[in-house]
Amino acid sequence: MSTTPEYWLSGPIPNIPPLLQPAAHALLQSVREVKIYMVDFPEDSLWETPIGRASVGFHLRHMTGVLDRMLTYSEGKTLTEEQFEFLRNEGNGQNAPSSQQLIFDFEHKVNEALQVFKSTPESILTEERFVGRKKLPSTVISLLFHAAEHSQRHVGQMLVTISFLKSHL
Repeated sequence: MSTTPEYWLSGPIPNIPPLLQPAAHALLQSVREVKIYMVDFPEDSLWETPIGRASVGFHLRHMTGVLDRMLTYSEGKTLTEEQFEFLRNEGNGQNAPSSQQLIFDFEHKVNEALQVFKSTPESILTEERFVGRKKLPSTVISLLFHAAEHSQRHVGQMLVTISFLKSHL
């Protein structure tokens, strides 16, 4: 058992607005857990889909993609063709990067999100934003929190898949 406290018990992250601290903590915790869970994970199992469940590779790519899309929406922008292409390929293991590259990509996107958090005034957190082609209503804070909780959810699903695959080696 680790003696390192979870991020939410480690105090505030410098320069992150107080209302965004929980989302920042969750994202940093996601990166930490991904790195721990992926230790000794076999590369040849990255795209396996045991009992029809999503692959570890999918979870890693999807967390990065969702975070990228939520940041785009929080800025009041629409998705680019490159983002749609990334979305279409999240579950595609052909010519996919290594697990280490996928982890790096996720951590890089989390660091980008933290920079966005730092530059986001609390005064705009309740401003309306829109999601997707249907322009579903949301707010800046909802999008940023969704990115964080969505990452945590996929880290949990990934842990189950990793545990299953490692137990069947």
